Amino acid sequence: MSGTFLGMPSFPRNAAAAVQDSQLRFNLRKATHTIRDRRLSVVGELPDWAELRQAGKAIKDHTLRHLDTYLLQMEEAVTRAGGKVHWAADAAEANRIVTGLVKATGETSVVKVKSMATQEIELNEALAEEGITAYETDLAELIVQLGDDFPSHILVPAIHRNRSEIREIFLSKMAEWGKPAPASLTDEPRALAEAARLHLRERFLSTKVAVSGANFMIAETGTLVVLESEGNGRMCLTLPETLISVVGIEKLLPRWQDLEVFLQLLPRSSTGERMNPYTSSWTGATEGQEFHLVLVDNGRTQVLADEVGRQALRCIRCSACLNVCPVYERAGGHAYGSVYPGPIGAILTPQLRGMGSELDRSLPYASSLCGACFDACPVAIDIPEVLVHLRSRARHARAERLGMRAAGWVFGKPGRLARAQRMGSRFRRLVPRRLPGPLGGWTDTREIPDIPAQSFRDWWEQTDGGRR
Repeated sequence: MSGTFLGMPSFPRNAAAAVQDSQLRFNLRKATHTIRDRRLSVVGELPDWAELRQAGKAIKDHTLRHLDTYLLQMEEAVTRAGGKVHWAADAAEANRIVTGLVKATGETSVVKVKSMATQEIELNEALAEEGITAYETDLAELIVQLGDDFPSHILVPAIHRNRSEIREIFLSKMAEWGKPAPASLTDEPRALAEAARLHLRERFLSTKVAVSGANFMIAETGTLVVLESEGNGRMCLTLPETLISVVGIEKLLPRWQDLEVFLQLLPRSSTGERMNPYTSSWTGATEGQEFHLVLVDNGRTQVLADEVGRQALRCIRCSACLNVCPVYERAGGHAYGSVYPGPIGAILTPQLRGMGSELDRSLPYASSLCGACFDACPVAIDIPEVLVHLRSRARHARAERLGMRAAGWVFGKPGRLARAQRMGSRFRRLVPRRLPGPLGGWTDTREIPDIPAQSFRDWWEQTDGGRR
């Protein structure tokens, strides 16, 4: 990938460009509606879905309240099973650790299981700087990598590409990374999948180091769990001599039996399946393989300190909120300028990265607050609540509060409102179409209504209704 998300313009500017791309909108609508319909079907099969959802929420909340205890328990269990645990306070430290572990093996390449955490810390770029090539093995991630692109969806990173575009990417780029695509390649899904399979097979058999994330970690046993649909994860987790798992500290579950709840919630909410075709679990170093677990904070403890915002750490990366979001469907994932797009990205990214950039300050406003994301979330994250909470922390929130306080004072007394209305009518021709300075952000997205020459109040008083 030639660059990173950092430095991108604000969401409004990104979205304004994205909505002009009719092919992008068509691709997104078709894909998200397909996944959405499949999810509704399999969720509807479970009469206790609401109870499962509340159970998932309760388990996550309990874990976050006692995260320090369970993290130490996880470290002890992994170490006892022959693995090595490394702690990374931020992205830079995590990248140093992983890079050092790979260089210690003498290898110059790694295969990767799809991982949001490694994308968050920009591990591929850090490895490349040290002469190490990271090969993505998830089909959608492979498409993104070969196309020198950015992921645009949590579950389906290449959701913005159609199959004709994927065929062209395979034909033009695959040879640069390994086995080329056949010259006769068509855009049929089966043919594209077979080309990717043949391309990746030699990579699986020759690469001795793998990097993964994890969907869940079990503190009780020290077990990591990965759910996937293609089998590439199973190959990465079992064939290499060294396995390095990079995992956010919030992925913990206390007990093995807690996994039962999430193995019902996650597949139905993400792929619309009753269960994933491949569910892999491993504990420590197995079958002679050297295992390293890198636990990543990178802003998570800061999020944990926020009583409202911390619910974002419940997220199990299912992407259900993206598939129902009217804003995401039209703007696409790239507009969010983060590896976490859509509603969850709008609340998670500004908390992890801070709100120091124009882009991050704009993300809490990348929503209509319709609430569809909250209804779809399998762990009941109240995303609209967190969005409003984050908006109150934006730099211009003080001006908004002052404006609302002034409006409250005017509306607090009938006499004040009447005088304000008369003043508005008298000077209506002087009202600007765009407010000056920072207030212009308000009028840029709203039309100021025409002020009538006479207010309803004055008209009422001059009619029979006012004299009754």
